[in-house]
Amino acid sequence: MEDQEYQKLVERYKSKIKEEFGAVPLPNAQVSSKEYTEFKEELYPTRYSLYEKACNFAATLKIKPDEKTSAKLNKDLATAHLNTTPAGVLGLAIIVSLITIILAPVVAFILPKIFGLPPQMVLVFFMLAAGGGLFFILQKVPSFMATTWRMKASNQMVQAIFYLVTYMRHTSNMERAIEFASQHLEPPLNLDFRKILWDVETQKFSTIRESANSYLAQWQEFDKEFVEAFHLLESSLLEGNEARRLTLLDKALEVILNGTYENMLHYAHNLKAPMTMLHMLGIILPILGLVILPLVVSFMAGDSNPFLLAFYISLMYNVGIPTLVFLIGKQILAKRPAGYGAVDISNKEGVKKFRNVNIPITKQFTISINPLFFSIGIAIVAIIIGFSPLFMHAIGTSDIFFDTAKQHSLLGYVCPPNLGQDCDNADKIGPFGIGSSILSVFLIAGLGLAIGLYYRLRSTNVIKVRERTKALEEEFSSALFQLGNRLGDGIPAEIALAKVSATMEGTTSGDFFRIAERNIAKLGMGLDEALFNPKVGAVSQFPSKVIESSMKVLVESVKKGPLIAAQALLSMANYIQEIHRVEERLKDRMSDIISSMKAQVKFLTPAIAGIVIGITSMISTILTKLAAKLGDFSGGQGSGGVGGDMLSIFGIGMPTFHFQIVVGVYIIQLAYILTVLSNGIENGADKLGERYALGKNIIGSVLLYCILAAVVMLLFNLFASSFLGNSI
Repeated sequence: MEDQEYQKLVERYKSKIKEEFGAVPLPNAQVSSKEYTEFKEELYPTRYSLYEKACNFAATLKIKPDEKTSAKLNKDLATAHLNTTPAGVLGLAIIVSLITIILAPVVAFILPKIFGLPPQMVLVFFMLAAGGGLFFILQKVPSFMATTWRMKASNQMVQAIFYLVTYMRHTSNMERAIEFASQHLEPPLNLDFRKILWDVETQKFSTIRESANSYLAQWQEFDKEFVEAFHLLESSLLEGNEARRLTLLDKALEVILNGTYENMLHYAHNLKAPMTMLHMLGIILPILGLVILPLVVSFMAGDSNPFLLAFYISLMYNVGIPTLVFLIGKQILAKRPAGYGAVDISNKEGVKKFRNVNIPITKQFTISINPLFFSIGIAIVAIIIGFSPLFMHAIGTSDIFFDTAKQHSLLGYVCPPNLGQDCDNADKIGPFGIGSSILSVFLIAGLGLAIGLYYRLRSTNVIKVRERTKALEEEFSSALFQLGNRLGDGIPAEIALAKVSATMEGTTSGDFFRIAERNIAKLGMGLDEALFNPKVGAVSQFPSKVIESSMKVLVESVKKGPLIAAQALLSMANYIQEIHRVEERLKDRMSDIISSMKAQVKFLTPAIAGIVIGITSMISTILTKLAAKLGDFSGGQGSGGVGGDMLSIFGIGMPTFHFQIVVGVYIIQLAYILTVLSNGIENGADKLGERYALGKNIIGSVLLYCILAAVVMLLFNLFASSFLGNSI
């Protein structure tokens, strides 16, 4: 009887369900989330990079590294999120190095023969050395990528603990705190925090603590303070006494701040030896070599093609030395501990437009132009002007002289000493003219200006937004104090915002709170929308994660009452002040090294190189005139005379035109590498600051070099002509 009643009851409810939802069951929807979809796209891109594809192709060789190397490569590949294997990395290094070595005979013997030149044994040694170097360098690529990733992540370690402490101060929940931090941190650290949560949601780990500890294991070697601070946060969850819980939270932030300061202090002390080596190998010795090189080349250049000599020097100064300096710089940056650093905001919505040159046509319409177009235009004009002597000689243009004595000319093509003064136009070598040398300076100035202008225009408007935001962050702690005190008096948050904006009128913080107060009073918005509305919200006008997180804390904590919100804001103001104090102390400690590197880039290197080019030009002028006189002398008396013996000792030298281009490109490369290095030491992985510094330093150093080179060349050539006129 009971079973029949039960069945009737079931049938009755089934019929009701069919009436309301239909007889056919709905298809099962795929369980997914927007956060996880974005997470997979960002962390595991479907398209492999070119390097990953090359490694996966090379993995078909089945060459396995030894266990120690394999373990290290696996660690680096996992850190950099590269979808390949140690076998692929080693296989790619072997393939590329073998191809380079096999191509050595082709480059050294076959290519010169096509252009009618003798075999170039120098290229054989260079290609063999390049092949050996590439074998070791390509094995280090995962390490370089992992180091770059760690630098980007470690820049936000202090901020990560700051966000966790800030949230857990008013809500003792680790899952919510990690979610809050992941929303306010930048990649790649926010992806890691989201993965901690996802590993719990997918039941890879049963608790958030297990998932977090698994993640912290990879930082144990590189940032122990971060791990210790995180464990203190976990301990606070088990503390029943509220005062002791808050003490543990404060201790966590204190540990990460003190640890960061001490680590950066040791790093600054340990920088002296590698920086000295970098200056000697990359700057001092090469520039001293530039002083001696013109004389050495003069004695080498008996029957050699000056262009080939310039090519050999270019291999050393534009390939070998910059590569060495770059690798030493990478090793220095790899040892940088976790610290502070600015965030690149150039990819944020609302800021992207500032990366271009914006020309307002009307109030409503603005033309946005990519700076690359300006740079390409400048580079093309510079190349045409710089190489015009070669074009003019190729079409048979007559030389242009600047004085009646025909001492100074535009082109200055001369016959080789062994052919005397009469030779075909095709046999002449050059250009040795002072005009050509000056035009080559325009080439370097144009290239430097094109590269520097691109970085400058790409970053100037964005850096202004960040500086304005930084100014707000610096005074924001005092604004939070005032807002917290107002809330502590029991005043509602909306009224407190209006009072603080009136008190701080004329400051950046006052402007921020005035925007929020205006949205509430005139647009009828609530507190949340007044702050976070995408179009008119106060936070959207100042793209700072610190400010955004502070206001999120305000919105969340004010739900529990103004007194709770006041405590949260006052503690947050203390945290911001403490972080700012540690950052300033670190900048003070690093100032000597950073200022020394900036002086090298901005003044010393371009100034010395510019003077050296002037000396080279003078030596080249003297040797050219001397060779011409000796050529006439030997032509009259036969090659066995005194003039022939002198010609066998030294040749005509290398044109300043070629030498100056090699040195100018070296100055651009050195300015680039040293700027990236100094910015990395000072600010970590700050791409926006790096672009802005590159724009300033490349333009400044290259223009200084070009001005000095042109002036010194003119003066020394006048001196050389006067000397030769009186002596010969």
